[in-house]
Amino acid sequence: MAEKKKGEAQESGKNNNKMLMMVVIAIILAAGVAAAAYFLGTRQSGATPAPVGSEVSAGTGTSSVIGPMVDIEPFIVNILDDEGTRYLKAAITLEVEGSGTEEINKRMPQLRDAVLLVAGNKTYDELRDLQGKLQLRAEMLGRINEILRNTRVKRIYFTEFVVQ
Repeated sequence: MAEKKKGEAQESGKNNNKMLMMVVIAIILAAGVAAAAYFLGTRQSGATPAPVGSEVSAGTGTSSVIGPMVDIEPFIVNILDDEGTRYLKAAITLEVEGSGTEEINKRMPQLRDAVLLVAGNKTYDELRDLQGKLQLRAEMLGRINEILRNTRVKRIYFTEFVVQ
């Protein structure tokens, strides 16, 4: 009789473990479904979360609203290189916060000068990889925002970029 009770206790314990395992799996599945529904729901409503660090390289702000754009005419500048003469031909577009394109247009000669000086101080090795281009963009953004008084540039976009 003692063996019968011992066998029943073991079967009861196995059933409890199976039941506990099923409950845990159900909870995990429910959490996965809830997470998927949340992320799919936010994407469909247009409120997609911004990728981490997406605006760090551009400078300031976390707004996803696109501001007015101001083109800076293409420029050609000598860049530093030990092997010979190298050139950078680039064109950039500035994304402005608010509606401050008027000050940018008034200060365009100063902005072009700053862009040329920053770009001309780079070497070929610095500009040939992605990290160098991102560094150039960040330096240009900082220098441009130093010049502007009442307006801020949120991002800089390279619309042409050729190193030869």
